[in-house]
Amino acid sequence: MRHARDGAAAAMNAASRVLVARGRNEPQELENPDVAWGQRARDGVWVPTKDGQRIHIGIDVTAADTVAQVLRPSLRVFVGVDVDTDMVAQTTASGVRLLTVIHGPDAPAEFRFPLSLADGLTLEAMPSGGYDVVHQRYGATVGRLYNPWASDSMYRQVKADYVLEGQVVTMRIQHTGAYYPVVADPHYSR
Repeated sequence: MRHARDGAAAAMNAASRVLVARGRNEPQELENPDVAWGQRARDGVWVPTKDGQRIHIGIDVTAADTVAQVLRPSLRVFVGVDVDTDMVAQTTASGVRLLTVIHGPDAPAEFRFPLSLADGLTLEAMPSGGYDVVHQRYGATVGRLYNPWASDSMYRQVKADYVLEGQVVTMRIQHTGAYYPVVADPHYSR
């Protein structure tokens, strides 16, 4: 098993290379006092909605007790959350990114994110493949889980999508045959 510091560095390096190659349209890391991270992977994150409520995004992984290595208030790394998998969790001005770093072919192809929505909120599928968090009474979008993207170390697109089962969003990544590491990006914004 990799040393935790080495694992965090490897995950950060992989994520950084892909983000730089993707360009300037990526949301920037920024400290956000409205975002509250749990200490362990299973604790997930509480994020704001546009109407002042909060939703919880859980991280359902094999090593749910993995403790976050907090590199700065807006950036933490969960090393070894699953086989050959790390997660770089980043706070942005309007939400969070859960950069999933897949280091090899034995890594899972599915990652589950259970959602707990405040009363009066629901998820609505979007044509893009993402999900809007919608206020049921007013029909207003108060948050958005963007369609995921994935890229391998050769900067080739890897197929990634979501499936919704109840209140659990499952990100599927077809990384077979990819050049590792593969980075996938679930991204929530209010």
